[in-house]
Amino acid sequence: MRWPLRGSSGTSARTTSSRSSALSALPPGERAAPVAALFAARLVYAINWYNIGAVLPLIGGALHAGPAELGTVIGAFLLGVGLFQVPAGFASIKFGARRVSLSGLVVLGATGVLSAFAPTWPILAVIRFLGGVGAAFFFSPALSLIASYFPPGRRGPVIGFYNGGFSVGGAVGLIGGAFVGEVVGWAATLGIGGALLLGTTAVAWFVLPRQAEGSDRPVRKIWNEAQPVLWSQSIWALSIGLVGFWGAVYALAQYFVSYGHDVHPEWAFGVAASLAAAVVVVSFPGGPIGGWLAERGRDRRVLAGAFAAASGILVFLIPFLPLVPLAVDMIAIGFADGVVFSILYLIPSYLPESRGEGLALGVGLVNSIQVVVGSGIAIAFGFVVAIAGYATAWESVGVLSIVLVPLLVWVRPNRADLGSAGSD
Repeated sequence: MRWPLRGSSGTSARTTSSRSSALSALPPGERAAPVAALFAARLVYAINWYNIGAVLPLIGGALHAGPAELGTVIGAFLLGVGLFQVPAGFASIKFGARRVSLSGLVVLGATGVLSAFAPTWPILAVIRFLGGVGAAFFFSPALSLIASYFPPGRRGPVIGFYNGGFSVGGAVGLIGGAFVGEVVGWAATLGIGGALLLGTTAVAWFVLPRQAEGSDRPVRKIWNEAQPVLWSQSIWALSIGLVGFWGAVYALAQYFVSYGHDVHPEWAFGVAASLAAAVVVVSFPGGPIGGWLAERGRDRRVLAGAFAAASGILVFLIPFLPLVPLAVDMIAIGFADGVVFSILYLIPSYLPESRGEGLALGVGLVNSIQVVVGSGIAIAFGFVVAIAGYATAWESVGVLSIVLVPLLVWVRPNRADLGSAGSD
């Protein structure tokens, strides 16, 4: 099944009798403002992901929470993100990607503000869970919007650019969150992040074009039409083939500072944090470059698999490298991170079952599998550290990144059509 596209021969009486959720490309002169608005939203959205990590010790002291309790707070957010990706995709089809993505930003921003007033860590965990739900309702609908603004052959770099906003926002959240937390406390840090997101959402509401506002089709009909997406061999193979990569990168973000503190006490203060931040920062240029490469006629499966496997090798090498080669290693991991994620989110826009209005659902399913399974890999990383040490843990996630990549062969061949890349 192919989702009906506005203006295509597949648009029939079924879609003319109801509002269509499928979006059409914008004229070139009308793309800059909505792309900038979505990039800004993605950036500030990422701040609200990462700023809590910068103030976790302050939260622990203020709310009498130890590592287990703080882990529950972090996990609650990821649970909301992972569980509600697919519902967000359905909501995007029914109510429109613009409306759903903006609603998700409002929820995430509001929970950021509410977090500042949490009196106990269990209440903070509940608020963060709701924030994760809001994050889920923003991501895939917003990605489907930005993809829809560009014709086939042109959307790769901009999807990479959009996803790179998460890297920039993550770095700002970590570094800025630590600074603000030291000056005004953890509560103000989280509250400021939420308020910034609400302000960004207000701007996006005025800027994003009102192309489509959803579908009048009954929910049961949407559910039936969505089955090829939910059970797509390509989407499941894409998700699982790269989930080892996702888990390794997430483990790197969560554990590298602790690794530096425990294994390399000779490093100056902030060295490990700087290396971890380098991964996040360098992934930003990797995104647009990866998107550009993915539109150059090569099979996107091969590109994603090659960079994911290379990243696995680089992660495997972490415990064996002295500081200067390790810095180069971390920069290379960051670049590969940007490339792989841009291709990961680009491929569903070219699959027959998830293009058009089904894109938010396809991307949501990919992200749901990756967050849920990848988070489990990151949690298992901590247990391996406790049992066998950091060296074995890095080697394990590095190998896992590599051995799962061959599953990408089960993804439908996905190659750019250079004949369409030149038309706009």
